[in-house]
Amino acid sequence: MNRIMKSVDILAIVGIIIALYFAFIYAPTEAVMGAVQRIFYFHVSSAWIAFFAFFVTFICSIVVLINNNLFYDDIAESSAEIGVIFCTVVLITGPIWAKPAWGKWWTWDPRLTTTLILWFIYIGYIMLRKFVEEEDKKAKFAAALGIIGFIDVPIVFLSIRWWRTIHPNVLQQGGGGLHPDMLTALIVCVVAFTLLYISMLMKRVNIGVLQRKINLIKR
Repeated sequence: MNRIMKSVDILAIVGIIIALYFAFIYAPTEAVMGAVQRIFYFHVSSAWIAFFAFFVTFICSIVVLINNNLFYDDIAESSAEIGVIFCTVVLITGPIWAKPAWGKWWTWDPRLTTTLILWFIYIGYIMLRKFVEEEDKKAKFAAALGIIGFIDVPIVFLSIRWWRTIHPNVLQQGGGGLHPDMLTALIVCVVAFTLLYISMLMKRVNIGVLQRKINLIKR
């Protein structure tokens, strides 16, 4: 297991280095926004990984409610925490990009608002786990919130199609007008962030399993 974790760590490090090259050197500079547009590669990649992390929490939460397997509860908790990290990156990089592009740090655009709500939902998920001490109840309550909270993910994704918004739709059919090299750089960044997510998840799950064993010994 340690060898697998080390291998994933190495792949994640190499992937991030390659992603930096593609984002800052390989991809051409956007004609209108200039160099600030390069934050797009990390902004979009973080959003997709946040969605994926919450999806893992959603699936594992269903398993927990079906068979009460606490190992899947550890995965659900770990993935939710990592998802919040990536969602936080989205909410930080978004305004940095928005200021020169829109002239404002923040606007209550449907995509931005629903993403902020998503962040609060999973902050609540983490807080819930801290306030409930009994393991079985904690797992079930958290699983219920992990399932219900995921409803906001497709809402965030589809918000630019359902409502009027100034947020760009760069992932529509045909690449959304992206230059082919930009699309390649985005794909490389998404792959690199996925490897980083897997690396973080394996470490966090391992910590969760060890913590559960320590709690059993204490009791």
